[in-house]
Amino acid sequence: MGGSPLRILVVGAGIAGLAVARALRLAGFRPDVTEKLPPGEHTDIGLYLPGNAARALRRLDLDGPVRPLGQLIHRQRFLDAAGAPLCEVDLDALWAGVGECRALPRAELHRVLLTGAGGAVRHGAEIRTVEPLPGGVAVGFTDGTCAEYDLLIGADGPRSAVRTLAALGGPPRPAGQVVYRAVVRDGPRVADWTALLGQRAGFLVVPIGAGRLHCYADEAGSTLPADPLARLHELFGDYGGPVPEVLAALDRVHVERTEEVELGRWFHGRVLLVGDAAHATAPTLSQGAAMALEDAVVLAESLRAAGSVDAALLAYESRRRPRTRWVRDRTRDRNRTRDVPPALRDPLLRGRGGRIFQEHYRLLVDPL
Repeated sequence: MGGSPLRILVVGAGIAGLAVARALRLAGFRPDVTEKLPPGEHTDIGLYLPGNAARALRRLDLDGPVRPLGQLIHRQRFLDAAGAPLCEVDLDALWAGVGECRALPRAELHRVLLTGAGGAVRHGAEIRTVEPLPGGVAVGFTDGTCAEYDLLIGADGPRSAVRTLAALGGPPRPAGQVVYRAVVRDGPRVADWTALLGQRAGFLVVPIGAGRLHCYADEAGSTLPADPLARLHELFGDYGGPVPEVLAALDRVHVERTEEVELGRWFHGRVLLVGDAAHATAPTLSQGAAMALEDAVVLAESLRAAGSVDAALLAYESRRRPRTRWVRDRTRDRNRTRDVPPALRDPLLRGRGGRIFQEHYRLLVDPL
């Protein structure tokens, strides 16, 4: 169906939606993209892209624009709460032949994807209704306008309006952690992806270039603190390694609950979900953006190769489910380690931690 005049609407102009728009344009389609938020509303956070994300960016022909951004990450270091080594992962060896690992500000990747999507995003366009039609779908917007499409793609995140309106699933469920994100300037010098593991809590620091650090911390639970910065000091004030200097440099923190989306199906009729709208997990393995980029590549390939939209959607979901299920299951496996007392967990990680953590990515090294 490549180059066909299919009318396609992508709802959501985050990483998933813009990646899908880019992939579809490369395949010869011309999708419309809508976003309910006004332009420029992005939280100041960092992003770590494992090697499979780099491979997907190459398939989207966006590896060139991304290459000058952020910082390459060659090693993951796991420390105990005091800052003593537990284990390491050689990322260059793990992802050899797949792609480089990179950390960068999320807004910089978003700008690359926005340019790559190659068309104007209709901001402030919130969908109100989704009605099936023979061979298509009618979409109504809150401003009173409506339009008909051959395919509606919901790329609007874990709290997807498309998912609800198309009766593909309800709200996401809590994944069991409260997470804190921030970008630190003028903090300590950190060369590697560095995580400190404590009792039911952890603190991660990743350099993202230009002297900036992406900080990610989590704790088991679901209650959002009234003062996130004070809570971080309470949780991690006794940690070692780079944490004391990072805490001293923090001034703003973004906090949220982790959420999961697990669905029996990703499409119904001519409505399809991608990215976090279809398969959100906790961000423990840093696979949210990578899965969204892979989704985009596979969806465009499926639409180009199949003889019909229906066959393409079936082929897409059949290819993507095993990988996203792997990410979900390995995420849950790693999250369970937070509940193991450090006195039991840390000796195991010192002996076999590197092999254990590498295994979490084994399937993702394979081709899409």
